[in-house]
This record gives sequence, structure tokens and C-alpha cells, in this order.
Amino acid sequence: MLLVIDVGNSETMLGLYEGANLVAWWKLTTEAHRTADEYTVTLAALLSSRGVKGDAIKGMAVACVVPPLTPALREMAERFLKLTPVIVGPGVRTGIRILTDDPREVGPDRVACAVAARKLYGAPAIVVDFGTALVFDVISAKGDYIGNAIAPGVAIAAEALFHYASRLPRVELMVPPRIIGKNTVASIQAGTMYGYISLVEGMLSRLLKEVGRDAAVVATGSWAELFAPHIPLIEEVNPFLSLEGLRQIYELNVH
Repeated sequence: MLLVIDVGNSETMLGLYEGANLVAWWKLTTEAHRTADEYTVTLAALLSSRGVKGDAIKGMAVACVVPPLTPALREMAERFLKLTPVIVGPGVRTGIRILTDDPREVGPDRVACAVAARKLYGAPAIVVDFGTALVFDVISAKGDYIGNAIAPGVAIAAEALFHYASRLPRVELMVPPRIIGKNTVASIQAGTMYGYISLVEGMLSRLLKEVGRDAAVVATGSWAELFAPHIPLIEEVNPFLSLEGLRQIYELNVH
């Protein structure tokens, strides 16, 4: 079995593959100071819940955007799983060219998503990641990663509004039935959610003009399933895109 781990700024996703099949997955809150021992205890409990023992894991791949956690994950893999993990970064084969000013600046999660998108949906392609940040990754017709656009994620925007506007409450993030709110909560939901829907629609329209109208558009991330039904330009929703990319990257580096 292969364990893949995508450590984001807010959430960490773990996936367990048997061959090319994702047989289990979990989502954890990212804790920037989590230790190798804490990861070991958590992973052991997660595996046990599926009747899997640690020695069944024969490989591990990691994309981590929280640098202090990379050593802890490496230590956990070496001590608990008795293996050396593939950690996405400089020197790791990905099968995709990164044509940006400094490829080292591109997050490993972005690379994993791009690798999976190209394999699953072809090129050109655009990945919309509704995570802590709202990220638009672009893969050219030649299959190269040519850059992205980044905006604050919807949860960050909503939290900032609550924090800086003393009379406005924190609200549940949901798309209301109408765009004109009749009370404060509905007004915040309308402005935030329809505002982000328009943001994504506008960005996709502009990006498609640059990379071609035939580009596949796939959404991923925590909020993708909430937003995608309201944005016709999004053709696919794949919440496990980064995990699939990590699986493919692992295969490139061990075979």
C-alpha cells in the first residue's frame, strides 16, 4: 500500500492507495508544531480504524507547504513505517516542466495537482483550488506548468470581514437563495459567496482566453463542491486531485 500526504496551510489530507485505487482517505487540521510522535500516534489510529497495520505501507509520498512539518513527517516515515518517503521538492521527478521565473517557488501541492490534472484531463487545463488560498493553476497545451494566479480564500475573506467590522457577525459559508439579503447574515452570505462566484467566473474567462477555450477546468479543495454547481465553466470536481498527483509522482521516482 502507498500512503500519500498533502499538508496544506489549514488542512492535511492523507490517502491510502492499493495500486491505482484510493481505498481510504482522511482529513486533519494542520498543526504547525506537530511532532513525529504525534504523527505516528495519529497515523496508527487512522490505519487501525481501517484494519490496516503499519507494515502494510510500502511507500509514502508527501507534499508539504508548512516547512517545519517536513522533518517530522520524514522522521515518522523512517521510524514507524521503516521507509524513506518521496517528498516533492527540488530533485524529485514529476514528469512536468515548470516554466515559471523560479520553479522552486511553486508549492509542492501545486505541482501535485498539475501532474494529476494533466494525466486525468489532458492539456491545456486549469485547476481551481478552493483552499486557504484560491489558486488558479495553468497547464499549457504542451503540458507544461506555466504559472498561476492566487487570491485570498473565501474563508479568509469572511474571517477578515468579521475581524475588522465590529458589528458584523461570523456567518456560515453557504450560497443563499437570493443575491439581495434581507438581514445581516443573508447579506454577508450573498456578498461573500456570490462575490467569489463572480471572481472565479471572471478569472476563468480571462484565463481561457489566454490558454484556449478547449482547456479542461477542474476544481479541487475544501470549498470546491460548494462553489462548483454555481460556476458552469467548471467541468469537473476532484477533491482528491493532489493525492492522485502524489501517487503518480511516487511512481515516477521508485520505478
